[in-house]
Amino acid sequence: MLRWTLHKKTDRNPGNSTILAKILVKELERAERGDYRHYIIPLLHTLMYTLIKAPCFSDDLYGRIYDFCKKLLTLPKPYCTIGLDYACRLKTERVAPGVLYQRMVISEQSLRSDPYPYQEKVFIFADPDLLSKAVCNALVTDTKAAQMYQSPRSCMCYVIMHAMQVALEDDCDTYSLQRILQDKPTEEIEHFFRQVVTAVECTGNEINADRSQHVERLKKVYDVVLSSSEAGDTSPEGLQDIPLPNPNISFHLWTDEDQLWKELVLFVRPLSQTCEQDCLSQELDNFEIQDIVTGCECCEQTRFSVLSNDSGIERDLPPVGEEPPPHCSAEVEHSRLQRKGGIKKKGSPLEAMAYLQASCNGPGVKHSGKMHTKSGSNMESMSSLQRLHTARIVVLGDDRILGRLAQAFHSLRKRETRRVFLTPRLNLQFYYIPVVEGQQSTWPTEEHAMPSQIQLCEVAGYLGRADPWYENNINTLCHMIPKLATMPSSPSKHLVTNTFIIDVMSYYIRMGIQPVCFQVYSVKIVFSDIAREPTEDVFVTELSVKVQDYNPTRDLVLARKKTMLEGPGADITAKYRKVLLSSRGKELGVSLRSTGLVMKAIPPDEAEDLLCLNVYITEVIKTSNLSGRSFSFMTNKIRMHSIKVSSMDQKTFTLCLDKDFRRIYRNVVSVEVSPCLEPSYCLQKTRTMQFSLHGSEDVGLAKYMPKSLLLPINTFAGIIQ
Repeated sequence: MLRWTLHKKTDRNPGNSTILAKILVKELERAERGDYRHYIIPLLHTLMYTLIKAPCFSDDLYGRIYDFCKKLLTLPKPYCTIGLDYACRLKTERVAPGVLYQRMVISEQSLRSDPYPYQEKVFIFADPDLLSKAVCNALVTDTKAAQMYQSPRSCMCYVIMHAMQVALEDDCDTYSLQRILQDKPTEEIEHFFRQVVTAVECTGNEINADRSQHVERLKKVYDVVLSSSEAGDTSPEGLQDIPLPNPNISFHLWTDEDQLWKELVLFVRPLSQTCEQDCLSQELDNFEIQDIVTGCECCEQTRFSVLSNDSGIERDLPPVGEEPPPHCSAEVEHSRLQRKGGIKKKGSPLEAMAYLQASCNGPGVKHSGKMHTKSGSNMESMSSLQRLHTARIVVLGDDRILGRLAQAFHSLRKRETRRVFLTPRLNLQFYYIPVVEGQQSTWPTEEHAMPSQIQLCEVAGYLGRADPWYENNINTLCHMIPKLATMPSSPSKHLVTNTFIIDVMSYYIRMGIQPVCFQVYSVKIVFSDIAREPTEDVFVTELSVKVQDYNPTRDLVLARKKTMLEGPGADITAKYRKVLLSSRGKELGVSLRSTGLVMKAIPPDEAEDLLCLNVYITEVIKTSNLSGRSFSFMTNKIRMHSIKVSSMDQKTFTLCLDKDFRRIYRNVVSVEVSPCLEPSYCLQKTRTMQFSLHGSEDVGLAKYMPKSLLLPINTFAGIIQ
């Protein structure tokens, strides 16, 4: 709340932004001298966000911030990473003032600009089974209200006014400039917008750019704009507030398994606008966009696979006067099937693997300069590839929606392995905002205890411990969003409520650039019914295994007598790869009687490794005394990489993935858990093993590809050790 208040003060009174920035710089320098490192990243993020929104800073203040960022390069991660990123941004902003604001508005609003052709979009996904209708409706209302007055025309005016004010400073009459632009037609505003963007980007991309030349370029455009209109009233003195528009946000109720992929495809390559909306949704449901006609840039279009009803016999053709049934329209159908002179080009396997490798950034990626020397001209074209689209996926809910996100991400990676489409065009970023309403049971039975809210938000708790700025800004929304949704609406407070929630989300999306990568685990499930095929699934937080009380296929009385003699639970065998202190694995096995076990992928301490499982096995211990036979329970904790659990008797298991009652498997006799492999790695390894003499050893391109599938969640600082 204090951070939000500070930025709102800057918006209301831009003239005080320099004073507030100087205070933040002093606090940063004091934290660096006193070795209070936990204050550095929050203060630096707040300062940079103020710098982007502020109308002008002095060159001396830019120098102090730049020198401080360079000092961070001597510190360990994440300080050196954030310091390097902000130092590069400051160097460009110092020469071309306003370039950071301009690039942010152009990309977030998807404004057409040749010098800076990047586009971004924020997708908010909420599970209607986890959030109430009131919360979903409130978030939809807040999202629409925050973007009500954000038209492309107004955003272009903001870019023009901000560039003029930060470059010309006191020589810029912002009030008159705003009044003149409001009266201009859209075509002229687009013309001035292109001139301003070209001037700023030209200065920002020059190696030895001169700020005076930058000011001179913008002064010419400024004079042309003012000279095109008559003089008006006297303008107020001082700096004017130029708002930073909220990102382009779309809210989605996650009801379809392939909904994430469909939205990303429509963002990267939107379909023809002449097709009606209902026809568009029908096409997405019935077809899979796979084949891309490639040739020149202007001929590139989406091609759908269509089932032909033509028998090939001439007499089966319809009469000449009879028209085919309309789908959208004849012109749209014709354009969808026409090739327009393009050449069908199938990419080589090496090219596809290079695309997939470029999309995987995280732990486990091996880099080497030798790989680029083996691929020739194909790899040279890969190096110049730029992803012009960025999709920022924000999920709202608890650990259960993260399990669903892991499923969708795994499905997307498998789809991209089969046919590369999104990877060379799209940069994918994931964000997580915990939202919990009341207490909901993850097991829909009365015999199991209801989990607490802390257990439903283990990932948020881990991220909050690893990154204190995430804890203060994002985890505080966990209970605030439901309260604001159920709060009676007030005309005076409604706008403030909308502004606060969307502003905090925008701040997180813009400044949260450090990912924390969570291992996705693969589960192979074997059922007691031999006729039922084994199933594979994935989880990212937790897998719970419980022994069913009895086998329904046997006599109930005999089963109860045996339980009284042998005790509760079932005899199981567990073969696992234990994690040693040296981070090496050791194959072990154990047989015991147990009532169940829980596999947790989120460690209780942020200092522990994220790439291993903590397995808690509840063991049944038999004891005999004078009163008879009794049983006690003991929980054993083992850290391991993988495990296979099987039932030795006729009893079966019940599995629950990611605490989600919708993902329960019953009548299971065996379950095998291991780190989920990256689908592109599996494909490449399968190809190389056909011609390799080294057995299971990674050779060729597989050596340089990430082996495990990791789910990156963006935070402000990553993991601070």
